[in-house]
Amino acid sequence: MTGPDHGSALEFTELLRATHSFTNVCRPRGLHQQPLHTARSLERALEDAVCSGILNISGRKLRDYPGLSYDLTDTTQADLSKNRFGEIPPEVCMFAPLESLNLYHNCIKMIPEAIVNLQMLTYLNISRNQLSVLPKFLFNLPLRVLVVSNNKLVSVPDEIGKAKDLMELDISCNEIQVLPAQMGKLLALRELNIRRNCLQVLPDELSDLPLIRLDFSCNKITEIPPSYRKLSQLQHIVLDNNPMQSPPAQICLKGKIHIFKYLNMQACRLDKKPDSLDLPTLGKRCLPQQLTDSMEDFYPSKNHGPDSGIGSDNGDKRLSTTEVCIYIHTLHPQSEKEQLAEEEEDELKEVLDLRKIAVQLLQQEQQNRWDTHKHTHEQASMTFSRSSRQEFGSTDPSFTMRRKMEHLREEMEQIRLLRQNLESRLKVLLPEDVGAALMDGVVLCHLANHIRPRSVASIHVPSPAVPKLSMAKCRRNVENFLEACKKLGVPQDKLCLPHHILEERGLVKVGVTVQALLDLPSSKPTQLSTL
Repeated sequence: MTGPDHGSALEFTELLRATHSFTNVCRPRGLHQQPLHTARSLERALEDAVCSGILNISGRKLRDYPGLSYDLTDTTQADLSKNRFGEIPPEVCMFAPLESLNLYHNCIKMIPEAIVNLQMLTYLNISRNQLSVLPKFLFNLPLRVLVVSNNKLVSVPDEIGKAKDLMELDISCNEIQVLPAQMGKLLALRELNIRRNCLQVLPDELSDLPLIRLDFSCNKITEIPPSYRKLSQLQHIVLDNNPMQSPPAQICLKGKIHIFKYLNMQACRLDKKPDSLDLPTLGKRCLPQQLTDSMEDFYPSKNHGPDSGIGSDNGDKRLSTTEVCIYIHTLHPQSEKEQLAEEEEDELKEVLDLRKIAVQLLQQEQQNRWDTHKHTHEQASMTFSRSSRQEFGSTDPSFTMRRKMEHLREEMEQIRLLRQNLESRLKVLLPEDVGAALMDGVVLCHLANHIRPRSVASIHVPSPAVPKLSMAKCRRNVENFLEACKKLGVPQDKLCLPHHILEERGLVKVGVTVQALLDLPSSKPTQLSTL
């Protein structure tokens, strides 16, 4: 009796194992013992949190807070990401020592006021939720990192200026239309991400921040304020997918250095203080032929080395070793009426200026004549003094005024010719103050190298760190230009002096030198074929 019963029991056990194995094979992968495993691992995670102070219940699809039976009030880090919480659990808001809270990828629609209890919270990630507003009391926390990307925010409260310790702010992928000016008070902010919003304008107040990284790509921004040139610590700027007009798109593609050079030029133009490097653009003048955007485009082939000039591959053009870009402001076409009105306004202004200068010169000349006459009266006899007065009275003041005005017109015409020669040869647009643009000698050295490559072997150029050359380097550039003119064959009597360029006192003589340089017969260097 015992044997057969024992054998049947073994057969029955084997049959159960086979059935269980078959059930496991037919069951979909990933569902095998999942509820038991999840429950056990969740309990283990809560137990570990009690001991370590680090709560990690990420990716468990939880709708309710599971730690009611555990004492987690000493938790310093909590990761509740990738769940299905509809709100921040009130129990979490009672973790007084909490420093880091990750609520990424939940279904949270609002932030409760109880979060102000977390007065040690420095990191808060509540991205990829359903927030439509940031509460004012949130910025009473000592946050250093705030990530609220991928929500439904339409604005940022003015109270954000209270977050004095905030170093990183990510409000990307929302529907924000305007940034508050109070963001300029975030004096500790290093990284700002406002990507993929509905912004149209960047506030000037951001230029006062010590930003290292700025990302405002995928918005509707058309202009970078010139004040952003003050962001001296900025290392990364991302601005793609914006309808940029200032700086133009072709400059934005060249990177941060070119963008900042453009902003420097715009600032100089607005302040009406032209700089030797940042040549401002003109708003009313354009050349008849299409201009390039920079000297780099005009000299497409270049290498970088120490402070010396390096020629291009074809031998016809040359660029200085340091990147020197003289940007051109692309002018929008104007109607004929606007052009006529501007031309009439310019002509009227020119006439008034000429009359004013002529009157001043006439008054000065009359004063000089009167002083001379008075001195003569004390030295000579009464008869000679009377004849001198008669001679003085016979002078026609209107003739002197006309003569001075004609002289001024001639000088202005020669300066206009100088500007035209430089702009047409170098394909650049010079500012109104031609003397300030030529004072450092950079443009003139490039002209000499354009006439004959490597005429000026070394050109001192400004840099973003030192936007203005010292007077010593300006003088070296000018002397190198004049020396190159001598070697190229410019006659000695047509050479200007260094102070005519450095002190902006002899633009007419500079124009004579430039014209003589351009009138030299062109000679192409012999090209040697390499074996």
